[in-house]
Amino acid sequence: MRKLNIANLDTPIKKLEKLSNELGKNIYIKRDDFTGVEVSGNKIRKLEYLIAYALDNKYDTIITTGACQSNHARATAAICAMMDLECHLVLRGEAKEYEGNLFLNDMLGANVNIIPPDASREDAMEEKKQELEEQGKKVLIIPVGASNAIGSYGYINCYNEIMKQEVEMGVHFDSINLAIGSGGTYAGLWFANEGADTRKKIIGYSVDQIAEVFKEDVMEIVNDLENISHHFDSITINDNYIGLGYGQATDEELAFYLDIAKNEGMILDPVYTGKAFKGLVTEIKNGNYVDQENILFIHTGGQQGYTKEMRERVKDILRKNDGE
Repeated sequence: MRKLNIANLDTPIKKLEKLSNELGKNIYIKRDDFTGVEVSGNKIRKLEYLIAYALDNKYDTIITTGACQSNHARATAAICAMMDLECHLVLRGEAKEYEGNLFLNDMLGANVNIIPPDASREDAMEEKKQELEEQGKKVLIIPVGASNAIGSYGYINCYNEIMKQEVEMGVHFDSINLAIGSGGTYAGLWFANEGADTRKKIIGYSVDQIAEVFKEDVMEIVNDLENISHHFDSITINDNYIGLGYGQATDEELAFYLDIAKNEGMILDPVYTGKAFKGLVTEIKNGNYVDQENILFIHTGGQQGYTKEMRERVKDILRKNDGE
């Protein structure tokens, strides 16, 4: 399937030396937050395929959705600006502060439509599509997180990239770990892994839904990719680290992100990678990775997710630590 070449690939894999020594495991990070600035994170890998599909099929307008600070929405706005496509974003939530991705969406020329937290994103996108089609536009709706069969090719490609890097580094990863928020990234990795000679554990850490919800999403995407019978028993999704819910963080979680930043020079985001990486570290400490030596975590980006309220709480935590 054709793709665009916008992301900065291959993204590097780095070992976290201090944390590896502390945990007695080799902890590696694939820096998919290095894919770009405007297009940073995992979403651009999926959008390279979806926007190529849009261009090949003569669409001139894109509609997609997410939360108010959606990384996917911002990446979509950026790639639409590059490709001269009209972009409409249906963002669900409350725009409390004009900052982060919400600010960048406007800079990138997207048409932003904010709907209430309890409204249906799918219904709102369909209404917007009908309105735009009545104006003579050819409209493609891209689902939340760019998570469908076409988008998942981005992480089939990423899996192959990791296999190449294993050879270059002389390392075999026992597992690939990642945050899961819509299913497409996980589906691509899982699908590619099923066809590999040496299978790895693909472990997803949910950021907002119970494991069964995401398992159903992954199964649907995989079945759309290849209409044959699959055994889905190896899908592994941990939903024990959702915490307060999507886009929310406890003081304990924020303190963990601060600790990783100060010791490893790596910024985790509070919506996706932070929750997932804290889950991974906790599971290792609890002895649940005893059969694994080389562990890979994909940093899927999203550092813009720190809201003003979170930054103030981080400041309070730092002040408290300085006073101790």
